[in-house]
Amino acid sequence: MYFVNIPAGNFMMGCSAGDAECNADEKPAHRVTITRSFELGKYQVTQAEYEAVTTINPSYSKGPNLPVEGVSWEDAQKFCEAMNRKGDGHRYRLPTEAEWEYAARSGNTSCRYGPLAEVGWSRDNSSGKSHPVGEKKPNTFGLYDVLGNVWEWVQDWYSLTYYSHSPESDPQGPDSGEYRLARGGSWRGVVRGQARVSSRYMLKPNVRSIVVGFRCVRERSSS
Repeated sequence: MYFVNIPAGNFMMGCSAGDAECNADEKPAHRVTITRSFELGKYQVTQAEYEAVTTINPSYSKGPNLPVEGVSWEDAQKFCEAMNRKGDGHRYRLPTEAEWEYAARSGNTSCRYGPLAEVGWSRDNSSGKSHPVGEKKPNTFGLYDVLGNVWEWVQDWYSLTYYSHSPESDPQGPDSGEYRLARGGSWRGVVRGQARVSSRYMLKPNVRSIVVGFRCVRERSSS
């Protein structure tokens, strides 16, 4: 897997100014500070990468360079745990929701970091399927497919009201919940406007879907 360094910084998280498509759980917009730099996967985890670690490929649409899908939040956790057991000097995990949105925005304050047709696969251009990673334009940080292709699991539990009392520095999400979160939209985009940097998708952590995958954070191991 390839990783991109994401510098520390701050941003307005949640509904972008002027975005009429925001849902209630994207509000209020609030300032968030990411206090430490981190490395995030340049691409969504591919089927070849997932199979190399787990020996299985659960994806519905098969292809080595397609993003892995058909993986639950729990499956994504197990993948990270398996990577950690390799002892390569790094620790792998899912990004927090705040880390994900900060990286997705890459300094851009609008609802998308470019015209959707140029940066992501959505229902308007996907022909009803996922596509190999890295074929669209990256954002300013050098991340590909952050919008569209497949939703991406993040670490956090979901809460409708969390944004109203979220801490400013490095928010970790609610302490508990029933649903986990995915971000970024997908090739299917049942509802127009899902592929936005503030859009949120809640699913139970054991749910597997044809439109949900993930990418990893890599950090230096302390051991």
